[in-house]
Amino acid sequence: MSQPLHGKVALVAGATRGAGRGIAVELGAAGATVYVTGRSTRASRSEYDRPETLEDTADLVTAAGGHGIAVPTDHLDPGQVRALVDRVAEEQDRLDILVNDIWGGEKLFAWGSPVWEHDLDDGLRLLRLAVETHAITSHHALPLLLRTPGGLVVEMTDGTDAYNRENYRVSFFYDLAKTSVIRMAFALGHELGPRGATAVALTPGWLRSEMMLEHYEVREENWRDALDRVPHFAISETPRYVGRAVAALASDPEVARWNGQSLDGGSLARTYGFTDLDGSRPDAWRYLVEVQDAGKPADVTGYR
Repeated sequence: MSQPLHGKVALVAGATRGAGRGIAVELGAAGATVYVTGRSTRASRSEYDRPETLEDTADLVTAAGGHGIAVPTDHLDPGQVRALVDRVAEEQDRLDILVNDIWGGEKLFAWGSPVWEHDLDDGLRLLRLAVETHAITSHHALPLLLRTPGGLVVEMTDGTDAYNRENYRVSFFYDLAKTSVIRMAFALGHELGPRGATAVALTPGWLRSEMMLEHYEVREENWRDALDRVPHFAISETPRYVGRAVAALASDPEVARWNGQSLDGGSLARTYGFTDLDGSRPDAWRYLVEVQDAGKPADVTGYR
């Protein structure tokens, strides 16, 4: 098996489940040593109160062919993040890939609720989890990443710059959070590019995360059973798909061509030639505009 990232060191911040787990596993499959962080461990759960654990993610990374290292971390605590980066520096003396996937906001936003009706504490907590954590992590991790030329920072979000610019996303707080992360990548691109590193914003499509599958009362093995209720779910993808997008970016010697840009997994699949686990190439954001938002019946022909 080709392992283009053998010898590389990655930090996936927010890797307990969902896209973060998929990214960590695919970086491991490409040969990387991957530090995975989050707040849900085998000893204690975060407020999500879900069964996925950080240690499970690390084990999956190792099983995929990499070296997974779990480091429980609250990325709102600068001291914990500083200690995390100090550990990576002491053990590896380098950091090649930083993925800021910290989120934690699924239970904190209300669909279509205007700012004056939205719970203020929940909204501000969402912004702290989705934006402040990324800033804290970049502040402490980027000096280490810049020690070695060619580093990559991936800011994970929901939606492309083009889509979010034209569409209201869920609520004031959600919209602000996801758009802010895209702008973070743009700003980091300006700061990192002249110093030999690259920053991008990246969005998955309709993700078949653990929480989404549970919401539709299906498993990965029978996810298509949900299509009777939600036909457009046919365009959905596994978390490993966006993981392969990150691995492809990290393996690209010309990754700097993307610096500061907003990217999506479906477009990168066409560029780099990777597929989802079933061999398909879901192109969710093009589908969303041309089919779902256009009010057409669900039909993924030509979109996966």
